[in-house]
Amino acid sequence: MDDLTIYRDPRLPTGPEPERLAALVSSRLCHDIVSPLGAIGNGLELLELSGEFPGIARSPEMQLIAESVEAARARLRWFRLAFGHAAPDQRLSPAELAALFADVEKGGRIKLRLEAEGDLPRTEARMILLALMCLETALPWGGRVLVCRGAAGWRLVAEASRTKPDPALWSWLDLAPGRERPEPNSSEVHFLLLSGFARAAGRALSWELDETGGEIAF
Repeated sequence: MDDLTIYRDPRLPTGPEPERLAALVSSRLCHDIVSPLGAIGNGLELLELSGEFPGIARSPEMQLIAESVEAARARLRWFRLAFGHAAPDQRLSPAELAALFADVEKGGRIKLRLEAEGDLPRTEARMILLALMCLETALPWGGRVLVCRGAAGWRLVAEASRTKPDPALWSWLDLAPGRERPEPNSSEVHFLLLSGFARAAGRALSWELDETGGEIAF
């Protein structure tokens, strides 16, 4: 039987690559969800200022709702940077990144510290956030992570009382071609994304993980 040749009409639009398309979809989802969360936050503020509900701002129910909304808004900003589209010319200041760290750690178990000067490309900020999510996966019981930039690049150093090692999952960060790896769950997709972005940018990626901490560098 002759080989089957599939003809594609060159006049048909090809569309963006799957990775870019996924990033654009993530940006759209985060943008659309942020708006109603902002409306909920504004509604809570109006309730607190209203004289019809005295003492409502100090009620535990109101505080729980307000804290949940702020945590959700901070996490969405994180997801938008980590999963959304990042143009090569977009930049982020250390102050913006540190503010995001501070907002996210309020509702989490990991304390984050940033030591860096000067603006950074948003593509690098995306890799930092994805790397932090990888460390977060290994630190389900909490810990501390230092994010610092030196002459050799970025280092993320984690410390904890104990970790949850998963060598098969972390092998996605080895960047070695042709190696069989387990397909991660949706909650672990950041490992694939960090590996893919590092490979696309030609950035060397290294990692270590033991019983009391870990490190990712690029």
